[in-house]
Amino acid sequence: MRMEFWRDTIQEIYNGNPPHHPVALELSKAVQKHNLTKRWLTRIIDEREKNLDDRAYRNIKEMETYAENTQSSLLYLTLETLDVRDVHVDHAASHIGKAQGIITCLRAVPFHSSRRQVFLPVDICILHGASQEDFIRGNQERNVKDVIFDIASQAHVHLEHARSFQNKVLAKAFPAFNITVPMDSYLKRLRKADFNIFHPSLQRRNPWLPWSLYVQSWRKTY
Repeated sequence: MRMEFWRDTIQEIYNGNPPHHPVALELSKAVQKHNLTKRWLTRIIDEREKNLDDRAYRNIKEMETYAENTQSSLLYLTLETLDVRDVHVDHAASHIGKAQGIITCLRAVPFHSSRRQVFLPVDICILHGASQEDFIRGNQERNVKDVIFDIASQAHVHLEHARSFQNKVLAKAFPAFNITVPMDSYLKRLRKADFNIFHPSLQRRNPWLPWSLYVQSWRKTY
């Protein structure tokens, strides 16, 4: 019902008749001001609706598809608010969104495991002989770490692929890509923890994050 509400709300916004809902009214202003593409908004809703059954991803490709349709779509919208519509920028955004979706899933593993839920790709868990119960128990054996390593490596690949377009990305698009700073920080801390997803250091905030964001913004990199 919530998904249908937002689907109807998006339709009414683009028909010029937004409902009297605070988020809908602000979104309507953004749509009018920046000419936001309706497809990205509806794609986020459609993908969230398909994911409401709270099941594990069958494979890494399914996880990437979810990330592309949600995180990447949100990035495309952010770029439109910056008046950036460029194929090279969109290509970079696609990979950054996929990396963000993968890392978000990894960061949530301890939280979900404490509630006896595991959403990691089933094929990778089977490959390394790691069961859902291993994650629920907070197992720190090598096979569990190998699952995390494989998934984190895929996120790293997407970040590096996005950076291969850096010289072609318009300068005004870089603020949208500052999200790579906390993503990079998490992957480095995960590697330092030997891919123990339950290591206490991964649950602490990075005190240097604001400084890293400033430096990256100044350098115009991602």
